[in-house]
Amino acid sequence: MNGLVDATTDPRLESWIAVAPGSDFPVQNLPFGVFVAEGPPRIGVAIGDSVLDIYAAAEAGLLDSICERELLQSTLLNPLLAAGKPVWRALRERLSMLLRAGGDPALRALDAARLFHDRTTVEMRLPVQIGDYVDFYSSIEHATNLGRMFRPNAEPLLPNWRWLPVGYHGRAGTIVASGTAIRRPSGQAKAPADDTPQFGASRRLDIELEMGFITGPANALGSPIPMSDAGEHIFGMVLVNDWSARDIQAWEYVPLGPFLGKSFATTISPWIVTMDALAPFAVNGPAQDPAPLDYLQQAEPRSYAIELEVQLQTQKMRAAGTAPQTISQTTFDRMYWSVAQQLVHATVNGAIAAPGDLFASGTISGDAPGTQGSFIELSWNGERPLQLRDGETRTFLEDGDEVTLRAWCERPGTRRIGFGSATGRIVGA
Repeated sequence: MNGLVDATTDPRLESWIAVAPGSDFPVQNLPFGVFVAEGPPRIGVAIGDSVLDIYAAAEAGLLDSICERELLQSTLLNPLLAAGKPVWRALRERLSMLLRAGGDPALRALDAARLFHDRTTVEMRLPVQIGDYVDFYSSIEHATNLGRMFRPNAEPLLPNWRWLPVGYHGRAGTIVASGTAIRRPSGQAKAPADDTPQFGASRRLDIELEMGFITGPANALGSPIPMSDAGEHIFGMVLVNDWSARDIQAWEYVPLGPFLGKSFATTISPWIVTMDALAPFAVNGPAQDPAPLDYLQQAEPRSYAIELEVQLQTQKMRAAGTAPQTISQTTFDRMYWSVAQQLVHATVNGAIAAPGDLFASGTISGDAPGTQGSFIELSWNGERPLQLRDGETRTFLEDGDEVTLRAWCERPGTRRIGFGSATGRIVGA
């Protein structure tokens, strides 16, 4: 890391804005999002329980040394993402200086009511206009679990899996912000008795616990992004829930892969945690054997120590005032293919990665009970119903179920940072 990153993530830093112990958003984080308080959407930065209004800060002239005000007074982050890493880093350093105790007092001298909003009272929007969306399949534990489930007498991993980051293109238009209701999809599914389809609402609605990264400056068509430049094109990361209709998916995915079983909704968390904020949590990834082809070769560290959990609150729990139940806990650091390898592979044929595109990791799972990132694994394809503490059981999601994904980073010698949450509640078809 260079000195700039060290300066903004120093665990000794404190903010003059109150930040509760254990908050996802200390001054070492400063994630970017888009919020609505009054009037049109604005770019904001989370600090403790507050949102700093970047539009207002730019209007006050506090950020004029960084970039044109228009980049910071947009209703989406795409123009800022297109500006590139030198601008992102300079802006992050400037905001850190304005928000840290003992830093530049210029922000404290202004009207706080105009510059800060209570984070619990604003409406969060999608932070970017997502032009393209790719979902990968990069957890070796998840791929192995599904292989054992559906090919019990064969090798769990298909021959190509260890050679390239497997993925598919999803529907950018159905990506929604946390808190958006998820309507149960309808479609074709195989009839129980034979190989003819039936049409109706999905009976095997599932989640996929994932992380995703948001891209910055575009490469030119026909010009792949090399590994040496991958970091210049990745702005930050979000939580992703790739909702999945397993019965629709099972009928349609041969021979071309996921389609309607995946394209009805994808939820992301509203705050983008920058790669510079994640730098103190970089770790070596799992050994890759065989060694990847030359264009996918990446020096360590390749991954990040991110803790993840899935919480479920059923309609019955809500009616009884019962708190959500944690049903899975896992980590991101075991992902076989890294975010840089995913981006490099996605563009190796000359495809474009544009500002605001979303690339999701694929389901993040472990190999121990309670570490799987989907119901199809947690219930082993419905054979082992999940037992809830109030006596209910689940194999897949029922109407009224609300799922919340959370993620955070915490290591000795660092300040804990988090991603907030990605939440969705199932409503009837």
